[in-house]
Amino acid sequence: MTVQQRDIDQTAAPRRRRRKKETPPPRRFATTLRVNLFSQSDLDLLRAATLRILETVGVVVEDEPTRSALLARPGCREGDAGRVMMMPDIVEQALETAPSEVRLFNRNGDLAMDTSDDVPRFAPGVNCIKTLDYRTGEHRPCVLADIAATGKVCEALGNLDVAASLGFPSDVPPEDEAVLTVRTLVENTIKPVAFTGHDEEVTRRIWRHLSEVAGGDDALADKPTGIDLVGPVSPLKLGSETCRRLRDAARMAVPIVCYPALFPGMSGPITLAGSIAQSTAETLAGLVIHQAERPGAPLMSGTAILPMDMRRADLAYGSPEYSQAGLGAAEFFTYLGLPSWVAAGCSDAHVVDQQAAAEAASNMTTAVLSGTSFVHNLGYLSAGRTGSLEMLVLADELAGMASRFAAGIQVDEASLAVDVVARAAGDNSFLTDEHTHGRYLNEMWLPSLFGRSDVDMWHEAGAETLQDRLRARLDDILGSPP
Repeated sequence: MTVQQRDIDQTAAPRRRRRKKETPPPRRFATTLRVNLFSQSDLDLLRAATLRILETVGVVVEDEPTRSALLARPGCREGDAGRVMMMPDIVEQALETAPSEVRLFNRNGDLAMDTSDDVPRFAPGVNCIKTLDYRTGEHRPCVLADIAATGKVCEALGNLDVAASLGFPSDVPPEDEAVLTVRTLVENTIKPVAFTGHDEEVTRRIWRHLSEVAGGDDALADKPTGIDLVGPVSPLKLGSETCRRLRDAARMAVPIVCYPALFPGMSGPITLAGSIAQSTAETLAGLVIHQAERPGAPLMSGTAILPMDMRRADLAYGSPEYSQAGLGAAEFFTYLGLPSWVAAGCSDAHVVDQQAAAEAASNMTTAVLSGTSFVHNLGYLSAGRTGSLEMLVLADELAGMASRFAAGIQVDEASLAVDVVARAAGDNSFLTDEHTHGRYLNEMWLPSLFGRSDVDMWHEAGAETLQDRLRARLDDILGSPP
């Protein structure tokens, strides 16, 4: 019997229901620990390589109005095969005008994410091909009802700050899919939404809807409740729809993420340093277009460097190289002064099993140690092809654990607690000391789903597994199955 078959058999039987209890809101921790991969000279070399790629190789710009506007500017020229070559000065100018932070708000007008603070924020991914149905164990096409369920789960999970779809609905007309996805998310959560509109016309419809909900274009620009995800095509190509979406977002002063998806050894260099240099050049080319339209408009950088297992050309989201590339790219973007996001909370496994937990725990911890304030792709299985609400709930738990680890250890007079030792050591009264009472809820991370108990107590309580608790949590949010 396979793992998947065993999961299906288990879900077919009536599940033991735990007593429903209120989940306390998680405490949010500011990151004080950081892992740096590069020295200052490494970062300087990466910057020089990135600028050299734009100056000597250039980019393909498929949108003719955008291409013409670029070539009319000092600092751009036409190269071989019609490529647009960008001189260092024009790139540096775009870096100078680009804001160093991006902010998102919920529909109540409260700040939900600010990339300039030290508290990591988290979001699911978008547009998976399959959905893993947590009740049946079936991998099936996503439908609009799954988007509604994802919105409800995003609203309920305390460590998620931005909502996203996890999949795209297959039961609606393709031309309406992206708009209906955003509308459905907005109906089920007040959190800001990350989305991709696929082309500029659909994206304009999404921004119009968000503008109507916000009370107009000015209100949306002042407190944006959405962020569009767009990217160049590796190697070094900006498609027509990418150019237009970048320019539209700049004109509206609404935030956009510009990030490529690069496969080392297939659409870019096999080396991670080379992949970071090329993908950053692609992002900076988009930034030049964006800032030329409206200097100071908000843009978030990022990169999806997707290592391949060359034995079968499979994506390797769970690989150490995936985490390294995200960590390195985030560090480089920080050096350049651009806000960025990092992908984590994802796995190459096809079900929520030991592999999924191990890979997600590893890349979640690495992501928060990068110092980024925005982590996305929570809930991905099958290297981004399957969206899973079980995995999303697990990633929410891991987000709390990783954030606590990255908060480090505070050292000051109060935390050193010499006076507490003097007071309590004689009769070993630490447990009842006021210092313990005032800090035990905040000093230690308290899981909501991971078990901590004596094995006999665990058996007496029904011997629930983590997967039992994940599914019960989803039933609490979405309602028990009929």
